[in-house]
Amino acid sequence: MDRAQLLAPLTPSPGGAEQVGVEVECGLLDPATGIGARYSGPGGVRAVLEAVLRHWGGEPEQDGDCLTGVRLPDGSTVTLEHGGQIEYSSTPGPGVGKTMDDVRAALARLADLAAGFDLALVPGGNLPFGRLADVEWVPMSRGALMRQYFADLGPAGARAPHVMALSLSTQATLDFLDPADFTRKLRMQTAVAPVVSALLVNSPLHEGRPCGLLSHRSWAWLRMDPRRAGLLPPGLRPDVGAGDVVDWALGIPLIHYRTRDGRHHRAPEGSFAELLRHGLDDAPRRWAAHLDQLWTDTRVRRTLELRGADGPPHPHLAALPALWTGLAYHRESCDAAWELTGRHSAAEHRAARAELPVRGLDTRLGDTPVRPLAAELLRLARAGLDARVAAGLEPPHVPGLLDPLDEIVATGRTFASQTLARWDGELRRDPARYVALHRI
Repeated sequence: MDRAQLLAPLTPSPGGAEQVGVEVECGLLDPATGIGARYSGPGGVRAVLEAVLRHWGGEPEQDGDCLTGVRLPDGSTVTLEHGGQIEYSSTPGPGVGKTMDDVRAALARLADLAAGFDLALVPGGNLPFGRLADVEWVPMSRGALMRQYFADLGPAGARAPHVMALSLSTQATLDFLDPADFTRKLRMQTAVAPVVSALLVNSPLHEGRPCGLLSHRSWAWLRMDPRRAGLLPPGLRPDVGAGDVVDWALGIPLIHYRTRDGRHHRAPEGSFAELLRHGLDDAPRRWAAHLDQLWTDTRVRRTLELRGADGPPHPHLAALPALWTGLAYHRESCDAAWELTGRHSAAEHRAARAELPVRGLDTRLGDTPVRPLAAELLRLARAGLDARVAAGLEPPHVPGLLDPLDEIVATGRTFASQTLARWDGELRRDPARYVALHRI
């Protein structure tokens, strides 16, 4: 592969626009026990997917004989994660308002359909009930390869099964328009990522009880091959470009690849650069697959996918894409957010990531408390959304989507701490009450 081929998957489409895509991962939970549905059986996740295909139309996505998703007629998708979590991915829309209208309508339809199988659709930061040992893995051919890869890493990959089977998130996908815009957005997103993750901690329950963490999900991600997850090291450079991301990605191993017969295979050992030096069949396709196997807080391809934070509770799903859109799609807010956070080193970022699962908003980024940083980022994001409303790019209600996050900063009560208080209070430590409160 030459340099142009390596850069091609990180190049925006000509004539692109700043659109907003949203992905919401949910559990399909038993309303009485809160335990996630199995893949197989008449009331399983596969049956729900078959119902989506039957009632909504679209094209099935298969892994061998395994139904893993549905591409809907409008281009959105309903797909499965490895432990049976179900994800709705929107088509890109012109703004947060339009996209979230579509997302909420689709999730409401999906929740109604799941209810017909006596299952509750519950978003958030993780599946809080059930044990890893009881998970029926979705029979994707790449799943077993991934689990073996992480097992071979020892402690550095020890929590990968929990991430694969039990984690949830809400993600936003944003655009960049040219190399300068790429630099501006990626460096800002990288610099503010630990602040956003600390603000949105929302996975304090694990296996049916408080686990001593505010974000079990963020804690587990630290133990899922940190080379390819969390901090994107070149993203902290003031002049970061797509070439820097390529150089970094070349140093990471490929986990698996798919041949044209649809089968997945474990990749040989060594970095992707080493595989290229020794000769690699179908290299461009395997390079694109490699980029999909990198799970940094911002995943870079033709778009910028913001994936580091826990998912919010369902009434507040729109807060996350609203925050990222307000910061990224308003140049003054984007530059100011970088100036606010861009001085911190990679070591300080890693220290904050290690601290935030336990401390949430009490985390420090270097010598700076996260809570006032979060307050200023929310002010900048609101200014960005106000500017988009004034320009006719968003409906007037969109800046108000940030209100739940402003309340968190004002009170110090994160979604996680609110859940813990309710768990010992009104929920009476009852999974059924938890599901009734959090289901869509």
